[in-house]
Amino acid sequence: MAIPSLDAFQVIGDPNRRKMLMLLLEDSLTINNLADNFDMSRPAVSKHIKILETAGFISIKDIGRERYCTLKKDGFEELQAWISYFDEFWASKLKKLEALLNKRLPN
Repeated sequence: MAIPSLDAFQVIGDPNRRKMLMLLLEDSLTINNLADNFDMSRPAVSKHIKILETAGFISIKDIGRERYCTLKKDGFEELQAWISYFDEFWASKLKKLEALLNKRLPN
């Protein structure tokens, strides 16, 4: 089964995948434990998990007969870099506005 190549925002754009990430905040979960939280087929859950893994949001480790999903920071770093760029952009704009207002308004 070919997994589509998605950017980080497309990956987190799906509410099921966002819920999976939230469920993994506390601890690693098996694929079956994750699937128990969703009203969809196991193959559908597996496809979402594969997308999260391919995008670097989770890693999967085989322990015995179980496959455990764990959060991974790679996918989040792409999101953070994008958001940080715009944080800096808006901070710069606000500093310019503040300087302009300070220059025009008498104290």
